[in-house]
Amino acid sequence: MGSPKKPIKVYVPVEVAFDENGQMYPRVIHWEDGKKYEMDKVLFVRPARAERAGGQGDRYTIRMNGRETYIFFEHSAEYGSQIPGRWFVERREE
Repeated sequence: MGSPKKPIKVYVPVEVAFDENGQMYPRVIHWEDGKKYEMDKVLFVRPARAERAGGQGDRYTIRMNGRETYIFFEHSAEYGSQIPGRWFVERREE
């Protein structure tokens, strides 16, 4: 019997949109294999830990293909950096 696969953090390119107040909304995730996944809707945003894979940032509860899931925005630790942060998702280690 193999050991259970643990969740890992996977950084992914994400296409985002901004509203008139500057709120960021992820729209499309580009997965490791090149596939694109469009989000149906952003349901909720809040600061949160990635419970399974670790990490801290903003957790976006999203709906994709009729299913609820999470995507995380991890803020850059360097204040004033040209890179404000990175997007990641949690997936099972292979």
